[in-house]
Amino acid sequence: MSPSDLTVATSIASRFRAVREQTAALCTGLSAEDMMVQSMPDASPTKWHLAHTTWFFERFVLSRNKTFKAIHPEWHELFNSYYQSVGPMHARPMRGVLSRPSLDDVKAWRSHVDEALAAWLERGADAETLALVELGMNHEQQHQELLLTDIQHALSCNELLPAYDAHIASVPGEPVPLRFVACEGGTVEVGYEGEGFAFDNESPRHGYLLRPYMLANRLVSNSEYLMFIQDGGYHDPLLWLSDGWATVQGQGWSRPFYWQEDLASAFTLGGVRELDPSAPVTHLSYFEADAFARWAGARLPTEQEWEHAAASVPVQGNLLDGWPRLPHAARGAGLLQMFGDAWEWTASPYVSYPGFKTLPGALGEYNGKFMSGQWVLRGGSCATPVSHIRCSYRNFFPPHARWQFSGTRLARDA
Repeated sequence: MSPSDLTVATSIASRFRAVREQTAALCTGLSAEDMMVQSMPDASPTKWHLAHTTWFFERFVLSRNKTFKAIHPEWHELFNSYYQSVGPMHARPMRGVLSRPSLDDVKAWRSHVDEALAAWLERGADAETLALVELGMNHEQQHQELLLTDIQHALSCNELLPAYDAHIASVPGEPVPLRFVACEGGTVEVGYEGEGFAFDNESPRHGYLLRPYMLANRLVSNSEYLMFIQDGGYHDPLLWLSDGWATVQGQGWSRPFYWQEDLASAFTLGGVRELDPSAPVTHLSYFEADAFARWAGARLPTEQEWEHAAASVPVQGNLLDGWPRLPHAARGAGLLQMFGDAWEWTASPYVSYPGFKTLPGALGEYNGKFMSGQWVLRGGSCATPVSHIRCSYRNFFPPHARWQFSGTRLARDA
């Protein structure tokens, strides 16, 4: 291995340790009992996140090292998520019953895998292995955000409404008037372009024809969404898609997820907090975002419109950088909050780009097989690691999902 290749491997080893340490740090203050709770089928226990990300590195990276020996191969079925091609898996809705292995056992397993992989990287590993480690680190960063959103949901189900961190920072701000920024149309290029890491669903880069459009300068705020509620938004079927209206009626929705009945406070990672009127409304489903846009005389942007506008904005904002913060009000001028605070629902279904190809082998199950019945979100949130997000990043969830830090930005035709 050349000195330059060894330098690359050493750099990846350093970042690998940092990512793994960040996951552990996010568990600070959580009890073993906290980390066992699975509050709904779509969420996972914190302990399972710790174990699954370890399984990913062991199954897809360390398995390539002939000198490595798995110390708990019987756990592979427990912590496989959805990779059908590598073997059976424990039922997703039943992850909360896995009291064994214990949390201490899972932590010891993480340490074993961390030491083995870091040592291999520091000795030097081939380019394909390094690429798999990059994928594994980005996969773990996705689970860092899920860890936070899942524990928030779990704690919200406790009648005591305990805080993840009672001292978590919120940053009150002055309102920035909502206005629309003109965006040129034409044939634009979208999709990932560069030498760094990107997921397969961000490629290939391709041309897309856009008509001129207008994009709101910031995310929709709590106070604006409150006006929608007070105007009877949840009771007007003309504002809702058919599936959305059926969901509102069936689930009895009358306000955003985590908003309290007083419509003046919400359950957050910091416990129940007074709503900041100027902060972005979060924990909306696609159905709610779409209904609000229709009520406001606007629409949701397509993902191509969003990416074209975001390409001119620095990738910075209220993102996860060490310890989580709550979403806060926009500041400044121009297009604001394009990155961080809240994921932004778009009007685009999650489908493949022209010429899309999945990764070879089992990792081809990572993104491509979910291109059905999901909608694209863009921009990251306050729980998205700062080094994880980019302009071409495509998040996706089913349209009824509400437990993520998901908000909305309005668009209009020019």
